[in-house]
Amino acid sequence: MPGTRDDLTRLRAALTAFFALDGFVFAGWVVRIPAIKEQTGASASALGLALLGVSAGAVVTMTLTGRLVRRYGSHPVTVACAVLLCLSIALPPLTHSALALGAVLLVFGSAYGGINVAFNSAAVDLVAVLGRPIMPSFHAAFSLGGMVGAGLGGLVAGSLSPTRHLLALTVTGLLVTLVAGRALLRCEPAVPPDRAPEENSGRDGAPRRRDRRTRRLVVTFGLIALCTAYGEGAMADWGALHLEQDLDASPGLAAAGYSCFALAMTVGRLTGTTLLERLGRTATVVAGGTTAVAGMLLGSLAPSVGVALFGFAITGLGLANIFPVAVERAGALGGPSGVATASTLGYGGMLLGPPAIGFMADWFSLPTALTSVAALAAVAVLVAVATRRAGVAG
Repeated sequence: MPGTRDDLTRLRAALTAFFALDGFVFAGWVVRIPAIKEQTGASASALGLALLGVSAGAVVTMTLTGRLVRRYGSHPVTVACAVLLCLSIALPPLTHSALALGAVLLVFGSAYGGINVAFNSAAVDLVAVLGRPIMPSFHAAFSLGGMVGAGLGGLVAGSLSPTRHLLALTVTGLLVTLVAGRALLRCEPAVPPDRAPEENSGRDGAPRRRDRRTRRLVVTFGLIALCTAYGEGAMADWGALHLEQDLDASPGLAAAGYSCFALAMTVGRLTGTTLLERLGRTATVVAGGTTAVAGMLLGSLAPSVGVALFGFAITGLGLANIFPVAVERAGALGGPSGVATASTLGYGGMLLGPPAIGFMADWFSLPTALTSVAALAAVAVLVAVATRRAGVAG
């Protein structure tokens, strides 16, 4: 493991750069979804099916990434997935049908799922070595990258075609990967000193084996992560379209919807460590989930763009720290396998939510479909309260 505090600081900086890059690239894609939808001529449900390509690619890769990390290490896997992510973001504007779009999003989703498992694994190890609850700061970097990506996307939406915009993201992302990747590969992985390797436990691994109750609790925290990440995915893929289609916002102003959401989430996560220390985990989750319910109802049902933007910001503030708390608690109960389970469920919610909303938008309307974000935030609150009563949450 890194031997000095300077080594740990360099490792933290490199991981933070990759979290930010991931958010930046992802947001750059989502703000151009309305233009890609128009280019392919896809209906809401067809677009939802195409977006399912992201989900399918991510789920398959998340299943395999844990094995790759154990064999090659989290740092090389993070860099390799970052390269694929940056290259694949240039592909969607080259498509002219929902089927072709779904195929290239399968590649994009594979890279997205892989890098999220890889750098979250590295970050959890670093948190354990440092002994400080800094996980929200990494997710703040993701949100900050998303805010910058969405903001720049909004600025260039009227002047640059999706092809030129996303190609510029590819070039920028590869340059960041070159710099941050070299730094990350030079850092030794952070290995918690008290960890007993799961892969070596074998038949004598009874002390590391989780009982059924622990497994259920890990899945419970994964469910909380899923409910809140669903909202993040929904805002990313459908927020701009809602503002443009239902409230007649311009493309640039519509792109500001996700930017407002990402800014509020960034602020919430930057203050996450202090909030957790003062309120505790359960109170933080309950307060955040309740705030998100109110914010999303306001954002989805608002009669004007300004009110909707305010609602999106409140939603981001409420959802900010719930996912990091859920992953941390799952890791505390189940070790690295617990982190993997919660992360997979959480990011599964982020990636599966947009296609579900696409179908609901066709069946009902897009504003009605977006209220499902508030419904799942409420579920997360109820689950957190029930888990508290079980005496396992702080």
